[in-house]
Amino acid sequence: MKKKTVIITGGNKGIGLSITEAFVKAGFFVIIGARSKTDLSKKFGRKVMFIKTDVSRESSHKLLVKKAKEKTGRLDVYINNAGISEWRSLKRINQELVDKLFKTNLVGTIWGCKAAASILKKGGCIINMSSLAGKRGTANNSLYCASKFGVNGITQSLAKELGPRGIRVNSICTVLIPTDGLLKALKSKDSPSQKNPMDFINNFARQNAALKRLPTAREVAEVCVFLASGEASAITGQNINVDCGVLPQ
Repeated sequence: MKKKTVIITGGNKGIGLSITEAFVKAGFFVIIGARSKTDLSKKFGRKVMFIKTDVSRESSHKLLVKKAKEKTGRLDVYINNAGISEWRSLKRINQELVDKLFKTNLVGTIWGCKAAASILKKGGCIINMSSLAGKRGTANNSLYCASKFGVNGITQSLAKELGPRGIRVNSICTVLIPTDGLLKALKSKDSPSQKNPMDFINNFARQNAALKRLPTAREVAEVCVFLASGEASAITGQNINVDCGVLPQ
């Protein structure tokens, strides 16, 4: 096989699954790296391969790249999508949460970028999934915000470092998208909505979004496909808001 190949961490659920669907539709072979295996064979057949992955470990990212070499002999796009969120007030932050958030969101992104850079050729790209929380702080969300501010910094720095090799690096800064993970996080003690997360999300959209709605996971996925395409060949080092105008910049 010499088919265009993309690695997507956390590509088996939530926004990641929508990204997988979009790249399969665009003709890519997709390698998914995630902790828990999901049987996607009925949906995608042999167009998708699953590799058990702990994104906090560099060895896992190396394995994903190795599998891409073995399967198709190439890697065109690496998407650091796997991440976790949790609202927690300063007084309730502990070492366990620090390790969990930073190792997944920040360290995992570094290892993914490093592994990708070892194989990507001119024209290849890295896409880091970030958040509006990487551009502005919110109450009871300091650790998550710090991790995503870090992702945005990694993106800008590596765009400069890898640019001379013709490799582009961008991030997508999403807003509230009602995945299972987000809805669970919104039920935590310190989140802005414990009782009815969907009511909170809908009210947030009406009060904050220029379009009076929030983006869908599919819309986020389509931006990923665009950034991976030749049409985006001049775009690098950007932390791009996909937020329906919540934070105009």
